[in-house]
Amino acid sequence: MIIVMKPGAPVEECNKIKMGLEKQGFYINESRGVNFCILGVVGDTSMVDKRRISANDWVEKIMAVQEPYKRANRLFHPENTIVDVCGQKIGGKKLAIIAGPCSIETTVQMNTVASAVKAAGANFLRGGAFKPRTSPYSFQGLKEQGLDMLVEAGENNRLPIVTEIMSIDKIEKFVECVDVIQVGARNMQNFELLKELGKTNVPILLKRGLSATIEEWLMSAEYIMSGGNDNVILCERGIRTFETYTRNTLDLSAIPAVKRLSHLPVIVDPSHAAGMWWMVEPLAKAAVAVGADGLMIEVHNDPENAWCDGGQSLKPERFADLMQELKKIAAIVDREI
Repeated sequence: MIIVMKPGAPVEECNKIKMGLEKQGFYINESRGVNFCILGVVGDTSMVDKRRISANDWVEKIMAVQEPYKRANRLFHPENTIVDVCGQKIGGKKLAIIAGPCSIETTVQMNTVASAVKAAGANFLRGGAFKPRTSPYSFQGLKEQGLDMLVEAGENNRLPIVTEIMSIDKIEKFVECVDVIQVGARNMQNFELLKELGKTNVPILLKRGLSATIEEWLMSAEYIMSGGNDNVILCERGIRTFETYTRNTLDLSAIPAVKRLSHLPVIVDPSHAAGMWWMVEPLAKAAVAVGADGLMIEVHNDPENAWCDGGQSLKPERFADLMQELKKIAAIVDREI
């Protein structure tokens, strides 16, 4: 349920309604702007006396929320959420560019790539230390050793780091040293992991599951937010369809759809969507054109010999060229890089 207060409603009136509902056991998500106040009521509101609330002269209207996700719903939070990560904003006018190798291999590799993507204009460094792979025989990542390499490369190049978590037992370590914790597509519905991440205040980058609907994706975000962590960034990375030419099918229509339904920032991962480096550039441009708040792009200094997913990685010089092209697209849609 949404309670929309009239423009200029006194804080005291908003608080009076809020406290009354909290005493009844409801969680209240308050969204306040310069001239507006919206109270989102989470819980079973079927027994709420709506006529009593409407009797308050400062109440504009009361609206029922049909969607099962509440805190992620734009009705609860009309303004776009901007997630601050070490001074870098995700969701604002400036696009967030997250770049780096799929897998962390060596200290030299990480520092080489970090320096290159930073020079090209990236504002986040990514790298996989714990690798979820389809085959148990594939390279699974360097784990803690790789995470230490990523932290060092991030510090050396003054870039916030993004990396994927696989299990609950690693949360304490990730909270200590990771700036944005990524939840991969295969863990999008690992609800116990999501609930524990909701107890942290570290920004969470939530990738869409392989076959997840938009509503299921937003419900996973709701799991994190219901625990108190509102710093959620959504990531479209392609979904599984009947098409086999590409690794996945990048659902660019999800970007405007999610932005209509939710206030959370949405970025796009064109590398994992296509699985082929030569498709990354046009898909990245298209993502910016349809309103994505950022991109996650795989960059490797020697993709031919990469330990993982070299075929979808851009070389540093090609990434630099792409960044120049993206600046032109961003300007057209009133964004910047």
